[in-house]
Amino acid sequence: MTEYWLISAPGEKTCQQTWETMNNLTNKQNSLSVNYKFHIPDLKVGTLDQLVGLSDDLGKLDGFVEQVTRKVAHYLGEVLEDQRDKLQENLMANNRPCLLSDDGVGDGGQSPSSHSSSTGDLVHGLCLFGCACDGCLVVGAGGRPPDDDRGGGHPAVDRNSESSSGVYVTPLQSPADSLSCSSSTPDQSHPHHVDMFLPVLGPGDLPTYLTRFQWDIAKYPIKQSLRNIADIISKQVGQIDADLKTKSTAYNNLKGSLQNLEKKQTGSLLTRNLADLVKKEHFILDSEYLQTVLVIVPKSQFHEWNSTYEKITDMIVPRSSQLITQDHEYGLFTVTLFKKVAEEFKLHAREKKFVVRDFVYNEEEMAAGKNEITKLVTDKKKQFGPLVRWLKVNFSECFCAWIHVKALRVFVESVLRYGLPVNFQAILIHPNKKMTKRLRDVLNQLYGHLDSSAALSGSNIDNVDIPGLGFGQSEYYPYVYYKINVDMIETTKV
Repeated sequence: MTEYWLISAPGEKTCQQTWETMNNLTNKQNSLSVNYKFHIPDLKVGTLDQLVGLSDDLGKLDGFVEQVTRKVAHYLGEVLEDQRDKLQENLMANNRPCLLSDDGVGDGGQSPSSHSSSTGDLVHGLCLFGCACDGCLVVGAGGRPPDDDRGGGHPAVDRNSESSSGVYVTPLQSPADSLSCSSSTPDQSHPHHVDMFLPVLGPGDLPTYLTRFQWDIAKYPIKQSLRNIADIISKQVGQIDADLKTKSTAYNNLKGSLQNLEKKQTGSLLTRNLADLVKKEHFILDSEYLQTVLVIVPKSQFHEWNSTYEKITDMIVPRSSQLITQDHEYGLFTVTLFKKVAEEFKLHAREKKFVVRDFVYNEEEMAAGKNEITKLVTDKKKQFGPLVRWLKVNFSECFCAWIHVKALRVFVESVLRYGLPVNFQAILIHPNKKMTKRLRDVLNQLYGHLDSSAALSGSNIDNVDIPGLGFGQSEYYPYVYYKINVDMIETTKV
């Protein structure tokens, strides 16, 4: 399934307890879903009026960003044409991983010299936190899990946990365990707790980005107000949408011109360009009185043409007709006549279902036509690579922005529903096939006490439009809920 549920529930004594209760019921006991902690940072709350006003705007922004994301994916499929089967591998969420350089300094600029390793053969003694404690993520040297002295591998390493970037990342403690609880009180369980976020674990497919989501502080500073962050996303995606229209129009015009010319090169003899079929010796040129015309004759009338063409009008040169080529329906014939009867010949030939093509043999114009096709083919090839790269990069930008909008919506509605101080656990749920109804029942039983009316009626409430409670969505539950469908292939097919 490509559908995920992003929910939040109020923190109990701790957010970890909320997580464990929910995960035990849905995953460990009943195998209804696979669950992930969804980290939302401590954003600026603002006033109640601001949150209520922002809630509706975020709903509209959500729809707009998703629409642009799918539009970019769809157009990428169009541009790939015969390589459309490679669309999936080109739809990536390309956030950069935090890599350690040869001098031992990671993207965060931390030096390993101030830390000592206690976990074995780490890269320069650093984990992804920039320290070497046993509770941190461990990155093996050379992108592989470090082996211990017994050759059995590092005890903390799960060798199946290879990220899409080829770097093995192994939590002794899930990264979300320390940082995913949206609470006004930081969790100090990590021995080197700092007010920072885990680096994203490399470019990867869409489910990987979603399940390992980390807030992008560089693009969306958490010190900004919620409104400002929403405006940043709106402006960013709006610009991508405008650029997409400009680039797609230019490329489509180029492709359309090329297709029209190619169609004329390969279509029926009635409509195709004849320049590449005829030769100079087929024509009488530079004559004051005579001209050669090209006639399209149905194959079933070849005999009739050969026996009657000299009699269609007067002043036709006898035995001047020659079959140049034929396709499965028609043949292309030449015939030479006096210029002054050309129009009369066209008229009477049409009565017999012989079509005279308007064609003048001009070597310069024919060469120019061939050069135009070559130029269009070259221009298309030149634009193809940069356009595909632009679409891939900006699909990633849009998709990442979309998930950040989902995070904003969860944060805003959680504050409006559960109140202050901010204390809720955001959870990403991947329902197992054919278990969605049972999963929904379990969640309603677990959180029904938060809103008894919603628990009883579930999704039967039509278009709840109470600010801060439904954002106009048709599916309303006692817990905060948003659906995320990461399938960009099926939904982009026309």
